[in-house]
Amino acid sequence: MELPKPEVIITHESDLDGLLSGVLLQRLAKKLFGTNVPLEAYHYNTWKMRDLREKSAWVADFAFEPRMDKPDWLVVDHHVTEYKPKNALLVHHLEKSAGLLCYELCKEHGIESPHMERLVHLNNVADLFMDGDPEFVLAMDYASLVKVYQFWNVHTLVGGELERLVDHPLLEVMAAKRKIENPIGVDWSGKNIIEISPTVGYVETVVGSSNLIVHELMERNVVKYPVLVTLFRRGSQVFASFRSRNGEALVTAMKFQGGGHANACGAMLPKSIRNIADGVEYLRQILNPKRNMPLNSLEGLFQGIEVQKS
Repeated sequence: MELPKPEVIITHESDLDGLLSGVLLQRLAKKLFGTNVPLEAYHYNTWKMRDLREKSAWVADFAFEPRMDKPDWLVVDHHVTEYKPKNALLVHHLEKSAGLLCYELCKEHGIESPHMERLVHLNNVADLFMDGDPEFVLAMDYASLVKVYQFWNVHTLVGGELERLVDHPLLEVMAAKRKIENPIGVDWSGKNIIEISPTVGYVETVVGSSNLIVHELMERNVVKYPVLVTLFRRGSQVFASFRSRNGEALVTAMKFQGGGHANACGAMLPKSIRNIADGVEYLRQILNPKRNMPLNSLEGLFQGIEVQKS
């Protein structure tokens, strides 16, 4: 595969997979073209609004869509897509993380190391949520580094040399938080699930890893909702994280212009949503459109009449 020289490399900002795949593509571009290509990172919502003005770009960890099907564009991804490329180069595999796909491209050009191999493996386990893998818990600790300390902070901390994350002292912090906080968090959150809609429950979390808490609740089969959502703030933005067992999460996330995997995905709520309470109400409004229909509509009028009769 002859790769085009990119003007920019774009990746997903929210997790370790996006960080790893973006940095690996930067290294590959450096090896092939001898230049430092700038790296940009976006959450799903801001990515969907970004103007794709570049004549050539490499994109990682974002689902392939028609607007990306441009000559001299390379897309490396593992999310479900309904589109087949006519102009762009697409490296795609549903059962491999974007980081692993990017590393395989790098290895074809002699870019590899034991530490990077290790990090790519752990990222693959975490990003695909391979809970049957013997290193699943450790892999989730690695993924938590980006969740807790955020994309660019982690990138800056290691100077872009992600191999330095292998056995990093901060992993001890992640392990301690998991061992102490998660059992407490699971017990509390299991008693504080709020109905958003008949199929979506909001899991309030006060301590522990929200991803592992939701996973544990689903594993115990103690909740009636096929989709569980958690909310968190990052800066002035509120984000929603959706989880399910049978693919319902992605359908829900797309209603909020979000995306991700079938059972693990997310969305950034509008800037007008400034706190978690407003986020919960916003979720209710979007997921229960009939309940919020104005009374000047025909259906709303009939609903109003029924209320008056009762």
